[in-house]
Amino acid sequence: MNDRLQSVLLQRGVRPERLAEVCGVDPKTVGRWLGGRVPHPKHRHHVAHHLRVEEDFLWPPVPETPPVPRNAELVATYPNRAEVPREVWLSLLRDATEQIDVLIFSGTFFVQTNPQVVRMLAERAACGARVRLCFGNPCGQAVVTRGHEEGIGDTLAAKVRASLTYYRSLLATERCEIRLHDTTLYNSLFRYDENLLVNPHIWGQPASANPVFQLRRVDEAGWFDSYTESFDAIWADAQPWTP
Repeated sequence: MNDRLQSVLLQRGVRPERLAEVCGVDPKTVGRWLGGRVPHPKHRHHVAHHLRVEEDFLWPPVPETPPVPRNAELVATYPNRAEVPREVWLSLLRDATEQIDVLIFSGTFFVQTNPQVVRMLAERAACGARVRLCFGNPCGQAVVTRGHEEGIGDTLAAKVRASLTYYRSLLATERCEIRLHDTTLYNSLFRYDENLLVNPHIWGQPASANPVFQLRRVDEAGWFDSYTESFDAIWADAQPWTP
């Protein structure tokens, strides 16, 4: 509300309808001014002149908002995945209320470092969060290629199959979905509402040996949105897991 404008109108005995006539606008427009909308400059001048007050008194200048730093989304960096504190994983998952997205090949560490992760995901879904888990297709070419690049051959496909068994119960949980992708994975992604952990993939190295950086969404068209849009694109082409 523009309390100053309301106060001056009362002091001067000017009804909003009269102010609308003076400015040549609809009375509803004056109502919006009283509700907090800032008028066009010419109308601000007419109002201030008619009410015999300074324009800046009715609508104080708004200080310019400083530009958002380019790295404002970057919360933390870790030299490798093992350096991410366990409490960071737990707190981000525990606090998520709207969206949980996971993009990985096998993600065995995800459940091995937190045996309660499946239960926690189900609880988040029961509280209204949408849970989307996207694993590598153990029969797909992308998993085969990645396994050979890491020098572990068919072991990666076996790890994917083993990891999936932990999440079977989520298939019957409302708002939980599991899909399999067959795409070159440049990053593993772990999204919790407006927070995101990004684990870049370095050629020939396991994901656990690669760095992790933590992002928090600040504004549109930033790093956060670029990564989450890539998740959506991969998810759209992924196939539902039907064990």
